[in-house]
Amino acid sequence: MTAFLIIAVLVLVAIAIWQMTKIFELSQVRTGTDSSEIANDSDNKINGYLLFAFLIFIYGITIFSFWKYGKLMLPEAASEHGGEYDYLMLVSMALIFFVQTITQGLLHYFGYKYRGEKGKKALFFADNDRLEFIWTIIPVIVLSGLILWGLYTWTNIMDVNDEDDPLIVELYGQQFNWTARYGGEDNVLGQANVRMIDINKANVLGLDESDTYAEDDVIVKELHLPVGRKVNFKIRSQDVLHSAFMPHFRAQMNAVPGMITEFSFTPITTTDEMRQKPEIIEKVKRTNEIRKERAANGEDNSDPWEFDYILLCNKICGKSHYNMQMKIIVEPQEDYDAWMEGQKTFKETVMVDDSQPTTDAVETASNGQ
Repeated sequence: MTAFLIIAVLVLVAIAIWQMTKIFELSQVRTGTDSSEIANDSDNKINGYLLFAFLIFIYGITIFSFWKYGKLMLPEAASEHGGEYDYLMLVSMALIFFVQTITQGLLHYFGYKYRGEKGKKALFFADNDRLEFIWTIIPVIVLSGLILWGLYTWTNIMDVNDEDDPLIVELYGQQFNWTARYGGEDNVLGQANVRMIDINKANVLGLDESDTYAEDDVIVKELHLPVGRKVNFKIRSQDVLHSAFMPHFRAQMNAVPGMITEFSFTPITTTDEMRQKPEIIEKVKRTNEIRKERAANGEDNSDPWEFDYILLCNKICGKSHYNMQMKIIVEPQEDYDAWMEGQKTFKETVMVDDSQPTTDAVETASNGQ
């Protein structure tokens, strides 16, 4: 595949150079030169046919891409708002493809129909108020409808209602990893600031040790979420602009240094349930077959891959941006409670002894930095 791409690039570069030389030749034509010396009727007809060939190509490559690579698209959304988001995207893309099909078809057809021919002059309108009104008002109406629909959908997604008893979780981004912080038993996050970071005491998130709300906060490197319960994410960045991206939940929000951004969603599909979906089973099988082939060639290990939800960074934040990710596990409430009971609080890991951090605290600091 690499060799094919190299050859394709070289061919395209050669074509581009050749076209540039033709443009240079045309630019040297003296004023008053007969146009027949530049291109005759046969040349124009060939160019017209090439327009149709290119039209068939772009439609063909579009259909082929959907057929060949449609299986690589994301599965059904695992969040409550994801279905509405996907439907809005589907309608938008359908309109785009519909308009693109018509406009490109007409563009290439007129390019052929009104090709240059000796003694023939194309009919044209210098201006036509009715036509201009039609092709202006239709896009305005369609785009206005999409924008209003999108704003309504966005407002519903971003609606944070504390009456829903949401779980409060902080996502803390830094080059190049994520850290999650839970509010503990009181479900309230303690105050934090990057100026309070103290590596010697393993206070890697800069929690205010004088804030009693911070004592029961739980800091982890693996995100667990109870299915069916709304989660309010508070998102911070320590250094540069990051973006908390959870594709399977159709959720994304920038992590901006110096401020706290928010995003909320309700997970509706557990990790185990998602793993049982036919498209996921097929994806896992296909991926592991590729891994086996690479292992045979000494390019990769042969450890089997298993599907997991994942938190990614969707901003190019540095050389290890690609590796900035965290595993997400969606599970029943009782499993989540059992997992949470096994986690140590901030008080237990950092505030036990101000002068002598515990082993767990040191390990947390080393993983976070």
